[in-house]
Amino acid sequence: MEAITDNEHIALADKVDILELEERIKKFREGLIDEERFKLYRLTRGVYGQRQLGVQMFRIKIPFGRLNSEQLIRIADVSDKYATGNLHITTRQDIQLHYVKLEDSSEVWKELAAKKITAREACGNTVRNVTASAEAGIDPHEPFDVSPYAHAVAHYFMRNPICQEMGRKIKISFSSSEKDSALSFIHDFGFIPKINKGQRGFKILVGGGLGAQAMLARTAYEFLPEKEIIAFLEAALRIFDRYGEREKRHKARLKFLIKKIGLDAFLKLVSDEKQGLSPESFQISITDLSDAPPPEIFQPEVDEVKNVDKYRTWLKTNTFVQKQSNYRGVYIKVHLGDLSSEKARYLARIVRKYASDDIRLSINQNILLKYIRPEYLPELFTVLDGYGFAQPGYDSIADITACPGTDTCNLGVTNSTALSTELERLLENEYSSLLEEQHIKIKISGCMNACGQHMIGNIGFHGSSIKKNDKVIPAMQVVLGGGVDPQGHGYIADKILKVPTKRIPDVVRTLLDHFEKEGFENEYFNNFYTRLGGRKYFYNLLKIYTDVDSLKESDLIDWGEDHLYNQQIGVGECAGVILDVIGTIINDAKEKLEKAQKELQNLSSGAAIYYAYSSFVTGAKAALLSEDIHCNTHIKIISDFQEYILEAGKMSLPYNFQQLVLSINTSPPDQRFAEIYTKEAEQFLQTVINWRNQQQAPENLSKPVITSYYNA
Repeated sequence: MEAITDNEHIALADKVDILELEERIKKFREGLIDEERFKLYRLTRGVYGQRQLGVQMFRIKIPFGRLNSEQLIRIADVSDKYATGNLHITTRQDIQLHYVKLEDSSEVWKELAAKKITAREACGNTVRNVTASAEAGIDPHEPFDVSPYAHAVAHYFMRNPICQEMGRKIKISFSSSEKDSALSFIHDFGFIPKINKGQRGFKILVGGGLGAQAMLARTAYEFLPEKEIIAFLEAALRIFDRYGEREKRHKARLKFLIKKIGLDAFLKLVSDEKQGLSPESFQISITDLSDAPPPEIFQPEVDEVKNVDKYRTWLKTNTFVQKQSNYRGVYIKVHLGDLSSEKARYLARIVRKYASDDIRLSINQNILLKYIRPEYLPELFTVLDGYGFAQPGYDSIADITACPGTDTCNLGVTNSTALSTELERLLENEYSSLLEEQHIKIKISGCMNACGQHMIGNIGFHGSSIKKNDKVIPAMQVVLGGGVDPQGHGYIADKILKVPTKRIPDVVRTLLDHFEKEGFENEYFNNFYTRLGGRKYFYNLLKIYTDVDSLKESDLIDWGEDHLYNQQIGVGECAGVILDVIGTIINDAKEKLEKAQKELQNLSSGAAIYYAYSSFVTGAKAALLSEDIHCNTHIKIISDFQEYILEAGKMSLPYNFQQLVLSINTSPPDQRFAEIYTKEAEQFLQTVINWRNQQQAPENLSKPVITSYYNA
């Protein structure tokens, strides 16, 4: 395939990122950058190590899942050229390309950036892709369109210095209504739109999350005016950056900080932090995000369909009346979120003819088309069906969410994709009457980290294993009772028991047969689950499937495999940390100081101040680690440096270090303060360098720093 030649359309910020990525790759290949250190860098550029050695997963960041047909075609072309020809839609409305060579990653980004597509902060300890309800803007239940707000938040925090090297990732969502279709209750920050006395604003939930220890988010505000949400998020991220855990990765998410200090204390810190922000209110323009117009009117050639039964089911499960009542939204069910490049290009042509050029990827790995005229539906169904795009059952029990599992992920324990395929086949063949059931969701993750969102499945599974003598058997942890009820209330599932993975279809049969027999008419599955006794009742119901003595040889082979199960778990890269030396940490402080000075020259006072703050903290960290003093949060680094370095008489400064550094949240963030603060950071770092050079023990100059310490 010939090179794509529209690189002149790349934005300056993307050009800088791409050039830097090329240079870092070159230095890494030359051995000038340590592998783990390079990993920390590349993750924030969307380059993620695969299970297979020598190739990468390239994650494309698509704020609130919004693409146009030209962008979809470009991603398809890039996948053909540099990856496998597959576009994998994720539960965070991203698209992932697999088997990309490291040296090609900057070229991938370059060709995507020409169409205003980025990979910046798609992975790593950053603000990840901001998600939103796919139906935002056309949802009949929405108070207003949340798309401009998701857009504003995504772009405000991209490349923002406050969220480039946090202790862990941050996930933000915007639901279109109180039905909470964007799952606010499992996010670090979830926004639900409200109108109060004619004013737009949001109910805000904080501190949710899945993973090994799932937690429901808590309500921070029942209503916060729209102009205050950016300031709230910026202050909250600064507090998380300063107080969040960094030594213990499994305790480093925002939910653990809030659990530790309490919601009221967290919100008090956030409120105090706002004093150092400018402005404290940020008016979001709802006109910045231009709407793609509906398609031009034409006379369809098809007004009848051949498969009437399938068409009727499709109309019921995959289409809906928009709030713009003369139009319909149409969902395309994408099995496992995998879309071939050929089909992507075909879909782009369909969009241009029948729909608004505003494609939305959904959080359940599907695609929404907007602004389709009712009279086009028979013809649209016919052309979609001809390419396998008209499968009924969108968001039904047969629309299973699954992560890639052992296909490509380092952390995968079992094959979640093959199991998903098996269960969808079972449901279509044996439970076709349930294909319209949209209040039971099945979700599968290949491990406990919940990329398949198993803990919010009414029926969920995550990869595990069971031992029988000297054999390891592929298994699934069964969880029940998660999800969002029809009223928008969120639930975290209960763990029930582990079952060999080959018996999972029987588990599903038993659950559905029991629901059909014992459930009330129109009863929500979670109410049925609770009414019958919850965890204890269903443990006893499913215990029969845990017997390993009756396993056959075929049960020792995972779904989709042709060999005996061999558990291989690598190291995940969701939050990379590195092994390093004191001198390197000082160099990091220098790099942050240089960024502060550059932002100062550009009159970007806010960015300059935060980079200077980061230089203060990093320099203090280097001094503390050289004295074997552990560092697990920014706030502890600041206070420990004051106590163990200055007050202990090991270094002398003409001021109170703690008060100086924390003046960031009490002083106005204007150019004058930025100049003073950056100058102080420069002088402080030089003091640390001089002190380091004067230390008597030569071995300290190359003293290793424990991996987890460095990440502070």
